[in-house]
Amino acid sequence: MLARKYLRMRRSLKLHPMQFSLQSDSSANLVRACSDGEVRVREHVIHNSVILSADEIVFDWPPVSVEDLELQHLEAVFALEPQIILLGTGERQVFPAPAIAAAVQAAGVGFEVMDTRAACRTYNLLVQEGRRVAAALIVGTGAERC
Repeated sequence: MLARKYLRMRRSLKLHPMQFSLQSDSSANLVRACSDGEVRVREHVIHNSVILSADEIVFDWPPVSVEDLELQHLEAVFALEPQIILLGTGERQVFPAPAIAAAVQAAGVGFEVMDTRAACRTYNLLVQEGRRVAAALIVGTGAERC
């Protein structure tokens, strides 16, 4: 009796094949490479701190280290209206001042702090999933090397 019920239920379900590969939007700003003191996005070789989203690149973002990061620097990130902000801090994960995390939390936006290489990888994955993500990457002479 239970087996018949299972078979009827299984037949009534319309199963669709699961797609395992991500479809890549060729117009999205994906990180192609991250090496010592530079990030490559599309045809750009970036040597200074930058903010990335799938649609926009904000070049020459002012902070050169996590210690330089101030609340007003977040305005450019919030303007992109992300669901989550990834803060890449250079070669090593360095947490910003508590006021920074509190401001992001108060805005209702997810916030993750990681080294820049991890931030680039995570950013690419989230963009390919269609998430509204912004990567605020500290790159250059003042940052721990990427």
